[in-house]
This record gives sequence, C-alpha cells and structure tokens, in this order.
Amino acid sequence: MEAIQNISHFKDVPHQTVVTIGTFDGVHLGHRKILERLTNNAKNTGLKSAVLTFFPHPRMVLQKDLDIKLLNTLEEKKQILETLGLDYLIIHPFTKEFSRLSAIDFVRDILINNLKAKKIIIGYDHRFGRNRNANIQDLISFGNTFDFEVEEIPAQEIDDVSVSSTKIRKALLEGDVETANSYLSYPYMLTGTVKKGKGLGKGFGFPTANLHIAEAYKLIPKNGAYVVKSNLDGKDYHGMMNIGFNPTVDGSQKSIEVNFFEFEGNLYGKKIQVQLLHRIRDEHKFNSIEELKEQLKKDKNHSLDLISK
Repeated sequence: MEAIQNISHFKDVPHQTVVTIGTFDGVHLGHRKILERLTNNAKNTGLKSAVLTFFPHPRMVLQKDLDIKLLNTLEEKKQILETLGLDYLIIHPFTKEFSRLSAIDFVRDILINNLKAKKIIIGYDHRFGRNRNANIQDLISFGNTFDFEVEEIPAQEIDDVSVSSTKIRKALLEGDVETANSYLSYPYMLTGTVKKGKGLGKGFGFPTANLHIAEAYKLIPKNGAYVVKSNLDGKDYHGMMNIGFNPTVDGSQKSIEVNFFEFEGNLYGKKIQVQLLHRIRDEHKFNSIEELKEQLKKDKNHSLDLISK
C-alpha cells in the first residue's frame, strides 16, 4: 500500500481507480467488509483500490469539536490499513476551504481529475459537496456525465459500521476491552513515547514505562489496570498497565504506566505500541504502600494466569 498525503500528489499516478471514501476510524469488522469489497472489485476489474480519507477529522474543523475521541491515530490507521491489501491510501487535509467545494467541483476535480476514478463504492447515506447538499443519487447522475460507476453499500452494512463504532467507543470507556477487541478484530492499541516518571514503580519492585500519547484526540480507555502486550526490540513481552492518577501516592496527573514482565532494558525516549488484552480491576486508593505492593503482586499473578489461558 502506498500512502499519499494530499490528493494533488496522486495526479502523477498512472492508474485508474475504484475508490471508497470515509474516516474508517478503528478499521473494525464493519469497515473491513467494505474494504474487502473494494479490493475484490479492484482485482476483478484491473483497477487500483484507493481509500480517500481526511485529516483532521471534519468535526474538528467544522464544529470545532476538540473533545472528539478517535479509536486510531493517523499512524495507527495507516498501520492497520497496510495489512488489508489496498493499493493506495490518500490522506487529504480537511480544511474549511475544502469543505466549500461544490458537489460538481468535488467530483470533477477530486474524483476524476486527481483520483482517476472509474468506480465509487459508497454508502447509501453518503453526502458530499458544500453544506453536504449532494447525495448518492447526485453521485450516480455525475457518474453518467463523467463515465464512472457507483456501487451503493446498502443500509444494513452502513448501520453495522455505525453501530460497531459506537459500541467500540462505549466498551472502551467502560473498560470492556474484550468486547471492543471483538468488534475491532485486533487488540486496541495505545502508541506513544516513553517519558521519565517519578520512578516510584521501580522502588516498589515494579518498574514502569510511562507512556506519553501526543495525540489529544486518541481515546483512552477507562481508568484501571490492564493486561497488555508489546513488541520491544523485536520480541513480544506481556505486562500490566495502569491508567489513572495513582491515588495511593497522591498522584495529581493522569498517567499511563506499563510494567513489562521479564523485560530488561532502557525504553526512555522510545516510541512503543501497547496492545490491551484484558482489564484486571478498577484503580483504587490503598491504605499504605505495602498494601499497594501486595495488590500489584496479585495483579501480576492474575495477569500471568490470563496470559497462560
């Protein structure tokens, strides 16, 4: 898969395409049905498969919705889509100016002149153009004018996608990573850089990597303790992660801290990706450091038991 920033950079690509358009946040099971349809169609017609997506998310730009929480960072989305057999991922900057393109300008300038689209696979409820005033019937009409085909994704499939996204976010905010992972078809991930912390975990016998996630829009699951897995220096390691405020030691800022089992090495400054496998418990304020240490030992045993199963 070739990832291309900005539609204008696709102009020199010498291929006609079959295109789908969307944010594809999470790239979950519902999305995968659509993307499989796209790649199969490309193979059957000799066209190249292309996904057109936008960043920032349109709601961040048009509604100034800075509280929007997404399942994937842009890099995570690229990483997942890379595995699905797509030919091209086009990430176009979403701006107010772009949103003001008329429907015919969008079709002519974006889909035809830039993406060389011969077929569009799109949901029945897709709207486009300035003020989102054009619908799929308009797109079909433009197809007759500009010589491209439109394949409509039926209501049931689109509703499945919508329901899945909502359910995944709800599950993660409730700490139900197993349900979220079943809809995603992969473990939910957090990607960030390891920063220096207070070093308290090391003093307890549980040294932690403090994960800093730069993207404020990334959805962080419910506070609590989780079983996790990461690939570090080419090898998989399991561990346990705490999301929260460390109330026992009077923590005042929310942190994400991971204790990797059997890992020895320096992770400071490194970018790592943590997969969430299970949730162990809520975050608690313990009466003493000793009580906290005992709980961490229990958490580790519980984690190892879950990993072994």
